[in-house]
Amino acid sequence: MNILITSAGRRVSLVRFFKQELRQVFPDGKVIASDAHPELSSACMVADDFFRVPRVSEPGYIQDLLRLAREYDIKLIVPTIDTELLILSESIDLFRMNGIEVVISDFEIVKIFRDKRKTHDFFAGYGIQTAREFDKQDYTLPLYLKPIDGSRSVDNFIIKEASQLTDYHFSNDKLMFLEYLDHKQHVEYTIDLYYDRNSELKCFIPRKRIEVRDGEVNKAVTKKTKFIHEIWKKMSYIAGFRGCITFQVFVNKESDHIYGIEINPRFGGGYPLSYLAGGNFPKWIIQEYLLGERHIPVFEGWEENLMMLRYDDEVLVHNYSH
Repeated sequence: MNILITSAGRRVSLVRFFKQELRQVFPDGKVIASDAHPELSSACMVADDFFRVPRVSEPGYIQDLLRLAREYDIKLIVPTIDTELLILSESIDLFRMNGIEVVISDFEIVKIFRDKRKTHDFFAGYGIQTAREFDKQDYTLPLYLKPIDGSRSVDNFIIKEASQLTDYHFSNDKLMFLEYLDHKQHVEYTIDLYYDRNSELKCFIPRKRIEVRDGEVNKAVTKKTKFIHEIWKKMSYIAGFRGCITFQVFVNKESDHIYGIEINPRFGGGYPLSYLAGGNFPKWIIQEYLLGERHIPVFEGWEENLMMLRYDDEVLVHNYSH
């Protein structure tokens, strides 16, 4: 019963969590990692084994991944990056025909969250407000600019004065001109949610962002916020959601008004805090997808006020010859 973590990169903690949980039920099971450059991936180095795959944008990616998954006796695939979600969700049935489950939401759902405008429409459909989008010829400063299909804060800009706007900002059709939600007036939360195979919400862990580095949370603390009940009630069932879903919201400090920012239907970079607080998503995934358990109970007993302070660590590879 081997598990594959794709595009493993630096996700050392996620690999270790799955190894720990898999050993509990399948002592001989392996957690295998894949990457375009596995020899330079710290997560691949701590996995039980690893293999190289082409970049997801290259032709034949799915065929190569399927061939290697069969060769390594993979029964379960856990994707980790935005760019692979669409093609993997489109291929759920192909992998299932080969005895391999992919923990991913439906294609139509994934497609929404690759487009920030559609994501805003999704939030609106559940009664959650979003930052206002301006026409590029009619806007109010300050602004927050971000690409419609971006990730990891690439090409994001805070514009406080008109002189900061350039031809690039106006000519780039992908850049959205959005109302700026000032951190002095809002608190930013990332929420790790677990949806079972029936698309029912089973766990909801908000973590307050304290510091972000390279688009990924570096310091955060779990909080049992006022909005848990409100969002849970609205989103207790969402057809097509499965596995780990990551929400990002801003909450106004005075009014407690919630603004939906982003949704990523995958494990987020800050998930280790939720796991260490008690949100054992890897265990539930193994129970559902490998053991065939039909009922995952609602879990609310996670630890509040648990703070995560991340730091750089080393993975040493001996006799590296490249």
